[in-house]
Amino acid sequence: MLRSLFAGISGLRVNQTMLDVTGNNIANANTTGFKSSTTVFSDTLSQMLTAASGGNTERGGTNPIQIGLGVQLAATMANFGQGSAQLTGRPTDVMLQGDGFFVLRDGAENVYTRAGAFTFDQTGVLVAPSGIRVQGYALDAAGLPTGGPVDVDLNMINATLPAGVNLTSYSIGADGKVRGVFSDGVQRDICQLAVADFTNPMGLEKIGDTAFRESANSGAVQLGVAGQGQRGQIMAGALEMSNVDLSAEFTNLILAQRGFQASSRVITTSDQVLEELVNIKR
Repeated sequence: MLRSLFAGISGLRVNQTMLDVTGNNIANANTTGFKSSTTVFSDTLSQMLTAASGGNTERGGTNPIQIGLGVQLAATMANFGQGSAQLTGRPTDVMLQGDGFFVLRDGAENVYTRAGAFTFDQTGVLVAPSGIRVQGYALDAAGLPTGGPVDVDLNMINATLPAGVNLTSYSIGADGKVRGVFSDGVQRDICQLAVADFTNPMGLEKIGDTAFRESANSGAVQLGVAGQGQRGQIMAGALEMSNVDLSAEFTNLILAQRGFQASSRVITTSDQVLEELVNIKR
């Protein structure tokens, strides 16, 4: 069978995958915190017809003669570039300016997101739209994070309040601290949002709901707070929009479509050649 037939089939497969990735990017152009992806192609194993030979005093060397056997998908690369800010004015909407991820507790594991559309539920716990609880740190007497990540809860400071003092309002600062204004007129830090970082964010696994899971190639999670290390600052009252570039995605659509058409043409031509070969016997 002709090698070109199978090379054309491999071209159809990878260009279809490119269309799938591009279509998903375009569909999520308005998804809060979404990070676009691109496809990377590589050639497959080449068949060796003649190996290379070294030269001698009588004749020069020769190059190898090889025929490629098609194309394959090498990787899908996530783009973690900063998305634009959309001001909402809601105090629980937060975005990271710079590197890092918000930490969510999903059952027995932590997951990570750039989508900061949070809200406090009826019990005073900060949650994502899906109900997953946002993680943060309790604060010691000096206002420093202490212990491991826990649920961000407006009731965390109640035990230390004077009798009859209640929370009247709250805000989230650039450092991720949830600051409450109480009925006695005093502002107190309640807790601080946790921010995660990874050595290789592109190694994270997408799990839906604009969230990611740690993988074997992402590196171990490095938990901390906003502004610590390479972690960015937090902007309250705003959300990070998708970083999808529609002009680039429409260009990728054209490239994938033309690549698919060209691979289809290779298959059609190979079929015509095989038809001519079969007709020789007639």
